[in-house]
Amino acid sequence: MSIDPENPPPRFISPSPESEFYWRSGADGKLRIQRCGGCRRWIHPAGPVCPYCHSRDLAPEPVAGTGTIATFTVNRKEWIPGFEPPYVFALVELDEDPTIRISTNIVGCEIDEVAIDLRVEVEFEHNGDWFVPLFHPMVHATGDD
Repeated sequence: MSIDPENPPPRFISPSPESEFYWRSGADGKLRIQRCGGCRRWIHPAGPVCPYCHSRDLAPEPVAGTGTIATFTVNRKEWIPGFEPPYVFALVELDEDPTIRISTNIVGCEIDEVAIDLRVEVEFEHNGDWFVPLFHPMVHATGDD
């Protein structure tokens, strides 16, 4: 893959050759994280070599796209043009490996509903050729259907 100069990523996306898959993989609604074929550890952010076993046998693999908010902040100042405050910036621990934390925004709820340990799931914001992973609170089935 290569970056199309006619359709560059938004300023807040910094794809590298190793991480470009991450920003494009939401096209099919699946979050993908790099995984080592040698030791099977998940790696994020993606890189050219496994930091655990130094293997170069690395490939993106789909994950469930669910996790838990580890920490968050409410930004009330416009730090990035186009990001209208207030908004929630969070680190989400993925269910597959809680040491993997995704930097993201929490959407689909009121700011005062966001809390540490809140269960969340991924959704994607389509922006040209890019799919930005955002997270919203999980909807739990009540069994009343």
